[in-house]
Amino acid sequence: MPQPEPRDTAKMPQRVKTAALVSSGRHPVSGRAGRAREDARAVEMGLSLVGADLSLAHAGDPEQASLRESLQGYLGMYHGLDDDRDGQLSLLPLGEGGDAVPLLAAWLERSGVRLALTGQRAECGEGSGMVGYLLAERLGWAIATGVAAIEHCDGERVTVLQALPQGQRRRLEVRLPCLIAVDAVAEAPRQSAFGPARRGRIDIVDDLLPPDESPLDADSADWHWQPARARPKRLKVVKSTNARDRFKAAAAKSSASGGQVLTDLSPEEAAEKLIDYLRAEKILAQDDQ
Repeated sequence: MPQPEPRDTAKMPQRVKTAALVSSGRHPVSGRAGRAREDARAVEMGLSLVGADLSLAHAGDPEQASLRESLQGYLGMYHGLDDDRDGQLSLLPLGEGGDAVPLLAAWLERSGVRLALTGQRAECGEGSGMVGYLLAERLGWAIATGVAAIEHCDGERVTVLQALPQGQRRRLEVRLPCLIAVDAVAEAPRQSAFGPARRGRIDIVDDLLPPDESPLDADSADWHWQPARARPKRLKVVKSTNARDRFKAAAAKSSASGGQVLTDLSPEEAAEKLIDYLRAEKILAQDDQ
């Protein structure tokens, strides 16, 4: 009986230590706590890449009532894998007004992670989308944003497809270690199974920073918070009854129209025109001065 040829291990892709940084999400309609949509796509991408070897981490308040329900949603994705192991998540305690970047950076360095996956922004809290950039800067890593898929990954570099406007894609090759921010057009996450979600383990890791280093976010103390105003979205009306023309109109790039060029205005006149425009667009309320 012929024996199988030995595999050349030098040509096989190396297993890269991979982790997904997740945050608590909220359902857009019911408001119920659960997975963040982009973070769940990041976990799906990591499970497709390394399977059950994917590590999970979250920086948050362990005393928050809805936090465990959100995190169990990620642990419930560890099903349907070749390696039938339950998920494990590292919870990094972070109080109100704390900065998650030092904790996440210390955890990544201790864990030996070389590829970190996360969503582009959180659904709760600040949601600024800056955590990935600040984390990559602190660690000295490369960062790739708007990633739709990972094509190849070895011990030295990762090849990704970056999502561009109007369905275009761009292939990038990024050297490891790096952080990847997953776009909303990435592969949809699998459903969270009840059994793996309850069997998954959440470990509290509270010894990452030295006692003299505090993760408090001093800059946020000077911020001024106010409710956001809904900005109206312009809709393009397509009057054609032909399906081909409607598709072309929907896929065409929008161009500005109806504007006017203002020249030779005094500062007072220019300011008045600008205020009138902002009020017409409902960016500035009528009673604002």
